[in-house]
Amino acid sequence: MKNLEVVVSPALLPFYHVKNKTVVVIDILRATSSMCVAFKIGVEKILTLASAEECKLFKEFDFIIAAEKDAIKVAGFDLGNSPFEFENPLFAGKNIALATTNGTKAIKYANENGASAIVIGSFLNIDVLCNWLIEQNNDIILLCAGWKNKFNIEDTLFAGAVVNKIESNFNVDCDSALAAKLLYVSNKNNLENLVRASSHAKRFQLQSFQTDDVKYCLQMNSAPVLPILEDNYFKKII
Repeated sequence: MKNLEVVVSPALLPFYHVKNKTVVVIDILRATSSMCVAFKIGVEKILTLASAEECKLFKEFDFIIAAEKDAIKVAGFDLGNSPFEFENPLFAGKNIALATTNGTKAIKYANENGASAIVIGSFLNIDVLCNWLIEQNNDIILLCAGWKNKFNIEDTLFAGAVVNKIESNFNVDCDSALAAKLLYVSNKNNLENLVRASSHAKRFQLQSFQTDDVKYCLQMNSAPVLPILEDNYFKKII
């Protein structure tokens, strides 16, 4: 039977065997949620980069450039990292270059460690993602982007939700997967309050965000797409 594991921080990924496995990158607040929104409105492809400096270069190639550092939009970029920014129908058919504090770095780590496939996970696409994972032949790693290589609540909650949905189709012999599932099951009727108490949500409060990104990113199945990495670009396969 296929194996299912949860990695609660990119810093732990080198301790796992990644080669030939499918990695689901999870950055609920907000990169993977925003990517799902972008593909829902018709973005053609997304190039994820580890730094804003790299990302800025793609402006010359007619990319929409998006960058966030420490939850704040980087000056001089078209977009930051809020899903509300990515919901613009004028972006249909366009390409986006994206660099974020945690999510795009996690994607890079997964790629460098030899993942055979990298897909994007969020509450916005959870059912599409889970149905697809069940059909795959590879072992699965759920990789939480965390916060600067530290554990965070929202990504692990989502990983637990996925484990809870698909564990009957996998061998789950992984304490972090069991802990993630317990975190989710214990709080599934109170997700929003728990995530609002998280350190990352509090960063939003300190910056006096005008949009409720927490509530948005906890919507179930509002962007039923599946982005996958192909030839260095994320594209929608569902």
